[in-house]
Amino acid sequence: MRVAVIGLRMGLYLAGWCRRVGMEVVAACDREAERLEAAREELPGAVLTDRWEDLLELPLDGVVLANDFDAHAPLAIAFLERGVHVLSECAACVDEEEGRRLIEVAERSTATYSFAENYVLHPHVRLLRQAIGAGELGRVDLIEADYLHGMSPQDVEALIGDPGSWRGRISATAYCTHTVSPVLALTDAWPVEVSAFRAHEADPARAVVMTVRLSTGALAVTRHGFLQGEPDSHWSWLSVRGTRALAESVRASGERSWSVRVRAEGWTRDDGVAHEEERAAPPLTLDGQPVERRAEGTVRVLQGFRATVERGEPPLVPVRPAVAASLVGVAGAESLKNGSRPIPVPDFSPAPSASPSPASPGSPE
Repeated sequence: MRVAVIGLRMGLYLAGWCRRVGMEVVAACDREAERLEAAREELPGAVLTDRWEDLLELPLDGVVLANDFDAHAPLAIAFLERGVHVLSECAACVDEEEGRRLIEVAERSTATYSFAENYVLHPHVRLLRQAIGAGELGRVDLIEADYLHGMSPQDVEALIGDPGSWRGRISATAYCTHTVSPVLALTDAWPVEVSAFRAHEADPARAVVMTVRLSTGALAVTRHGFLQGEPDSHWSWLSVRGTRALAESVRASGERSWSVRVRAEGWTRDDGVAHEEERAAPPLTLDGQPVERRAEGTVRVLQGFRATVERGEPPLVPVRPAVAASLVGVAGAESLKNGSRPIPVPDFSPAPSASPSPASPGSPE
């Protein structure tokens, strides 16, 4: 399977994992000369270019998009129209019109679109899905998800204070897929309406909280940005409250942060006694060696992309839930501009006879 990688800040890391899961990285692209030079050492023999358009003429099976956060859809559309399978990071689109165009092209292309949402496949999210799928929690009423960085004010300003950087030009609500995509996957739901709130009015760009009404009737609360108390599980923490039990990421350091605490109240049990336990997922291995916990989601995403291209398996996170999750951030930005009033999210759920709702991360292996 021959792939190209576009955007080499994150893309060079992804290229390394592509090679480890059995893909051949034959080309790479970045606008900055020093990143191309680094790729020359890491990817010997690969075609290197500073123009992504040059890659359209290569005989590729797939392309991994790791370019600027808010510039993925035009590239995805161009490659899909050439019959090249697309794996796209972080944000599928920047507005409803772009999302509709991406869905239209993806669904008529001979190739596939996959969303590289590794947080859907992290160990703790997979454990939560297992508990929900087994019926332990009952109906999901409330789900919370954090994607938080505990950085100094100086480091935050250096990251988001530059309007020339994509981090400086996007809305505070935009980078929401690491919270919203796991929510949609765990609940098999679609976003209906969003209200967004600044964590503190004195520092509006630093952190936001969004409440998202889901198509199942449940409520999701997502927190993302720069707040202290960064979770060790790759900046991710989730909690799911059902009508019968609670399951949530363990708030701990190190390996335990990837575990899940499940609590069932006494009234739900034959013995009348509340029961609580902690569960850990077995490690993912590659070539006989355990994969670092924070890389498990990335490895599973790339393995899934390869299975989609080579064996025709469905994308782990296909285009419609990718667009839906991205547009939660767009609706959130509109909500912030309008006094945090609720803003509807365009309905991109498939027709009943079409493909199912957002892909589930499945049970731990």
